[in-house]
Amino acid sequence: MIQGMDHLPTTQAAVNALCAIAAEYAREIEVSHDIGADQTSRRTAAGIGVTTDPDGSLPHEAYAEFGGLPRVSVRLYPDDDALIEVEGVQCPDIARDDVPAFLRSLFDDLAHVKSRRFPPGYFLIVPLPGDRTHREYLPMLTLTPWLSGRVR
Repeated sequence: MIQGMDHLPTTQAAVNALCAIAAEYAREIEVSHDIGADQTSRRTAAGIGVTTDPDGSLPHEAYAEFGGLPRVSVRLYPDDDALIEVEGVQCPDIARDDVPAFLRSLFDDLAHVKSRRFPPGYFLIVPLPGDRTHREYLPMLTLTPWLSGRVR
């Protein structure tokens, strides 16, 4: 996490954290914002012209793409979670507060791929703080050169 920031209370705070990580690892980042209930992906039933949620709040969703390898994109949802895609592999339901640690594990080369003999397949393993890990199943056909280089 960003030093002194234990909680990312808003989507904008999370975007700021992503930009700081991009600068820290000398990576390009491209960010786009969707603001309003009629623009965010999880509020498709909002109706035409309806920009606020029923409670009056204005939902904010952001999408960030990082340059370099591994290819990483992050979609930050207004509901305090994110979808991180690593080399085409979707890692859904990542807590917004875990996104910086997840990215640091990727960029510091701590993430690895574990193979399984039966049924054949692989798992992307990303270490998180507190002795936690995120595991995502990878079909054999989805291994990119970057993922193949991390098989243990």
